[in-house]
Amino acid sequence: MTVSLCAMLGHSFAPNKRRVFSLLTKAISLLLFLGAARPLQSQAAPPPPDDQYLARAKRILRQTPLIDGHNDLPWRIREDSVARGNVDAYDLRRPTPGHTDLARLRKGMVGAQFWSVYTPGEYRDSGYARVQLEQIDIARRVIAKYPDRLALALSAGDIRRDFSQGKIGSLLGLEGGHAIENSLAALRMYYDLGVRYMTLTHNVTLDWADAALDSARHKGLTPFGDSVVREMNRLGMLVDLSHVSPATMSAALNVSRAPVIFSHSGARALVDVPRNVPDSILQRVTVNGGIVMVPFVTGFVSPAVLLYDQSTRPLIKDLQSKYGSDTAAITREVNQWRKAHPEPRATLSQVADQIEYVRSIAGVDHVGIGSDFDGITEVVQGLEDVSTFPALFAELARRGWSDSDLRKLAGENLLRVFTQAEAVSRQMQRGAP
Repeated sequence: MTVSLCAMLGHSFAPNKRRVFSLLTKAISLLLFLGAARPLQSQAAPPPPDDQYLARAKRILRQTPLIDGHNDLPWRIREDSVARGNVDAYDLRRPTPGHTDLARLRKGMVGAQFWSVYTPGEYRDSGYARVQLEQIDIARRVIAKYPDRLALALSAGDIRRDFSQGKIGSLLGLEGGHAIENSLAALRMYYDLGVRYMTLTHNVTLDWADAALDSARHKGLTPFGDSVVREMNRLGMLVDLSHVSPATMSAALNVSRAPVIFSHSGARALVDVPRNVPDSILQRVTVNGGIVMVPFVTGFVSPAVLLYDQSTRPLIKDLQSKYGSDTAAITREVNQWRKAHPEPRATLSQVADQIEYVRSIAGVDHVGIGSDFDGITEVVQGLEDVSTFPALFAELARRGWSDSDLRKLAGENLLRVFTQAEAVSRQMQRGAP
């Protein structure tokens, strides 16, 4: 989503999705560039895929549902400067200002979508649960508004059924365990409302789980955190480990009887940001049977973008000290830097590199796609919106991926994980409540 300079500097705005990770740094990193962060040669945009590879990608996506693990459209609608949470005003039958609308979903051959019902963990408002219910309401009203194109999906079978009917199976992913307010009863109610995965944390450490971008208070999960994971297993709700610390990842893998997911995380060995997954965890995902869904977040897939962000951080205090709350003066200065030093671009090839790396460590049965469209402000070159998915599959086809492996990446891996989680749920529900 587009964020104004004033908003990124923290003056009277609703928290942006990346607030903790880059609230202040993004304001500068969009505009400044230090010499050390020059674009690398490998960042050149790849040539357009040969027609044979694109045709092959489209054939596969007609046969196998492309399941995207993370799209923030509900929050995009809530924060839109015009619609302001109005589902009717944010009309998906027309071109939208964000990354998602029905025409582009069709062009992108999306077969199923986890719509993130994100709520910020940085503020309580009148309670996390109220905002969470509002986000679920937005998502469900979006799904209900377009019954010819979208269908609420609650199971792996629903995804297959909806795909066979030419509809996008639409699932809800709750992003941030703060929304349960330390209540397993609230977790159960969210499941009843259609939530089929929960990211244990967002960017804020909870009373029971450590986040990747906040202080580590618990060395992973507390005993209550263990109970949350077990109850998610019992319900059949997927345990999402994006955003959590490596210790929390490890603790959840120790507890979970069902395969876990990372709905939008990359490989830390390629880009060393806390939100990406270390090799040691990738190897454990293989044993667990889970899946890592690679995102299109520029700073997660491009070392040059990461270096750019890191290099600008020391300047933030200087700018604030110099100008205080005078955002107009800050804008004038950073605009001068923008003209002279453009930000490096992440590319489709780098996303493909991430996918191939996860495959090399975890195996082809444990990798998927989790775009994070409408939750990002900058986009990958070649992957600008939901219409561009086939180009990524064409690139992997060009690199030698088989049809079978491309089908696994597209959706078969996620369907397997979901089906296994449902089987664990049935087994646990036959036992003690």
